[in-house]
Amino acid sequence: MGSHRHQAALRLYDCLLQVYNEGNKGIPKDPFPFEADIQVCLVDAGCGSPLECFWNGNSMIFIMQKVGYVEFTDQMEESQIDDATYISEFAPQKDSGPVALSVTRAKQLISLYTMAQNPNMTHLKISKPVVLPPLWVRCDSSDPEHTCWLGAEPLKNGKKITGISFHTVTCNGPTADITCFASLEDLKKAHKIRHRSSIVATKGFAQYELVRSTTLEDTGIESESNIYIDITWSIVDKILQTPPLTAAATLNIRLESGDPRSPVFQLHRELQFLIVLAEGLKTGVTEWPEPLVAESAVELVQELLNDLKNKLDGFNTSVHKNDAEKVQCDSAAVDSSIKSLFNERGDLDFAEQLWCKMRKSVTSYQDLVECFTLIIKSLEHGEIQPWIHQGSSSLLSKLIQQSYHGAMEAISLSGVTPIQMLLEIGLDKMKKDYVSCFIGQELATLTCLDYFISTSVELQEQVHRIQKLHHMLEILVSCTVFLHFKHENLFPLMQSCIKYYKENPLNEKHVFQLPIRPAVVNKFYQNDHAQIWRVEINSVPGQKEVKTVWQLSTSPPVEHMTSNNPGVLCDTTVNGNTEESMYFITMANCSQCYVKAASVETFKTV
Repeated sequence: MGSHRHQAALRLYDCLLQVYNEGNKGIPKDPFPFEADIQVCLVDAGCGSPLECFWNGNSMIFIMQKVGYVEFTDQMEESQIDDATYISEFAPQKDSGPVALSVTRAKQLISLYTMAQNPNMTHLKISKPVVLPPLWVRCDSSDPEHTCWLGAEPLKNGKKITGISFHTVTCNGPTADITCFASLEDLKKAHKIRHRSSIVATKGFAQYELVRSTTLEDTGIESESNIYIDITWSIVDKILQTPPLTAAATLNIRLESGDPRSPVFQLHRELQFLIVLAEGLKTGVTEWPEPLVAESAVELVQELLNDLKNKLDGFNTSVHKNDAEKVQCDSAAVDSSIKSLFNERGDLDFAEQLWCKMRKSVTSYQDLVECFTLIIKSLEHGEIQPWIHQGSSSLLSKLIQQSYHGAMEAISLSGVTPIQMLLEIGLDKMKKDYVSCFIGQELATLTCLDYFISTSVELQEQVHRIQKLHHMLEILVSCTVFLHFKHENLFPLMQSCIKYYKENPLNEKHVFQLPIRPAVVNKFYQNDHAQIWRVEINSVPGQKEVKTVWQLSTSPPVEHMTSNNPGVLCDTTVNGNTEESMYFITMANCSQCYVKAASVETFKTV
């Protein structure tokens, strides 16, 4: 029996060492197989580890779990299907996430790992023992305590292993029954007894959601957008204590464009039309959106040209003036709630006014050809002399500048030229919109924004950078409208966004963070339930570095767990006229075992 266990420990060590060596070359994306039904992943503990709530290590970790879903295909050979059937015997449905092992199997794996890391196990004949990263095993909560994680972490003195720290995470719920909640005094007492500590210190953490997700337009898919605040403080007084205003807080912002509630939603739709043109230019196929106005593009362009002709002839009726004002108002494309933030530009040149009309009415390639044909003929005949902003690099702007001197180069409105002409004037217009906002609010300088509005890169990249500007605007507007932020908070937030987007591609799932005083936003959460509330109980410095974690959360704390209350799927339940949060109750404990010199296979528990 002992020989069999020794061989199993050696197999596990060899597998983990191979994964570890591969990880030193770069974290592998795919899990490695250990046995027919078990796989191991190497995870960077500093990059969104699933254990970040319960373990504060900063190294790589191994995660072992059950092999998940296997998809059968017509190309699989009979032997492959037999193997796959064996591997996935109790596997969940496709895309169900990580799969847990039984608690019994997890304990066996932890035991083998501990044996392989024990420096006294010389008869395993490991030639060059390596201190491996900690091992964590996903558990299926099948035991009475509902264990969802088991972990083992080598304790080191330099490069020498002196012991192992064993971790256990259990989870129950969800429940709204507060009588199930432990008292803080009972938690502290249990920690003192378990770790023989005379004095303990407490640390609190709470997370509140300030802006919740919604359904994105035309998709039916719930957005992952949300704004939440993480708050930490020392000296916890009671379970579910509201964080003191002296606590340290970090605002976390993840926003996806396309939220109909956004005050700049219309600007988002304008950007979407720009992206349609860019895609058409790249692929040769343009999916024209439905028009937003009843009049055709040709009619609207002809009206604009007639207005310019009348002005050139000395006529300037109030009707035409109102039309121009309407174009300006349309171009702002923002909700009245942020007029003070996103001022309507009253300096739209001819090309920008043209964009405002055409983006709402163009439905085909032929529309583009006819519209630009009208414009070019009017310029050639000297019927209009529109003004344009200096510095514009669009083809249409160059033609207009040439028309001032009565000599225009011939342009063939064929191929991608009409699409490129409209894309260029849209880019020019939207760049000025965003720059006007950020500079007008003293949140950035023109030099700071130069990267985003540069014309030295190809059109596709220019569109990509415009999308970055829009994402930053979405963040700015949300924090202004929903959280009532002032310049003192908006400025560092925008500088952080600008720095990120100068170095990274567009990523609307990125979480932007801003250190903030709780007093700035406490009115949004002081009467609300926390999404996560946690207390850490630590032995004071000078004693063993051990801690107990007790947490409440409105969502499952681990990816692989299922509810212990079947049928309970929502975050809240209504009790009479009050709404109570349904909480998962999670507890993480650890114990430390040290090498016992006189022993061969055991560690000494202390």
